[in-house]
Amino acid sequence: MAVLLIRLVGPMQSWGLVSRFSHRDTAREPSKSGVIGLLCAALGASRDDDALVARLAALPMGVRVNHEGVPGVDFQTIGGGTVGGGPYGVARAQGGSGGTLLSCRDYLADADFLVGLHGDEVAFLARLDGALRDPCWPLCLGRRSYVPSVPPAAGVAPGALEEVLRAAPAIGSRSYGASSAPGQVRLVLEAPDGGGEPRYDVPISFHPQRRAFRVRYVRTSWVPHHVPTRAAVPVAAGSEPAVGSGQTGPA
Repeated sequence: MAVLLIRLVGPMQSWGLVSRFSHRDTAREPSKSGVIGLLCAALGASRDDDALVARLAALPMGVRVNHEGVPGVDFQTIGGGTVGGGPYGVARAQGGSGGTLLSCRDYLADADFLVGLHGDEVAFLARLDGALRDPCWPLCLGRRSYVPSVPPAAGVAPGALEEVLRAAPAIGSRSYGASSAPGQVRLVLEAPDGGGEPRYDVPISFHPQRRAFRVRYVRTSWVPHHVPTRAAVPVAAGSEPAVGSGQTGPA
């Protein structure tokens, strides 16, 4: 058993769970579909590689919230101009095109997450870690314009998911803070028994014509600020073959 560790830090992040139409939400921590999309982008997977998506979705995920993000809303307009001399805009239900869409897009500012994916195939986890260190496509934190401020790859550590996330040392010089429970940080783990909070964010396919998701359940635990340190074990990229070309990733 081992855990792939991914650190997600950036000025802005957004991990949508129930985004519809002109309002795009964000969860308080990375969604499983967002993390899998990031890994697919690192691997250079095509959007119709459902087998790879299923393999990644089978890895239980946990998130340690090193630093809670500050929620904000980005107000955007889409369309309403011209491209190549013709009108560019959003088609409307009542007919016509070229209109302007007003969109409110939620985000987290200054958040810091440590994501863990647990699996028995260490070579596969090592291959994922190697892809994060040398990604095929640019990596982003939920939206293409939200780029990481530190390299996401944080190594592969032996052990169980919760144990590794609790014991992983702090990275960087910034102290933890902004937690809703003083002296502790949140730990969000999948609940295989179906208990906890439902999250409809497990991808079945990223293909544009058959994009689909299923539910999972998560529970929240807490980690003291001052945790014992046990370093993740950086490993070289695994020997598994690379996937084909193409791009998959968060919208």
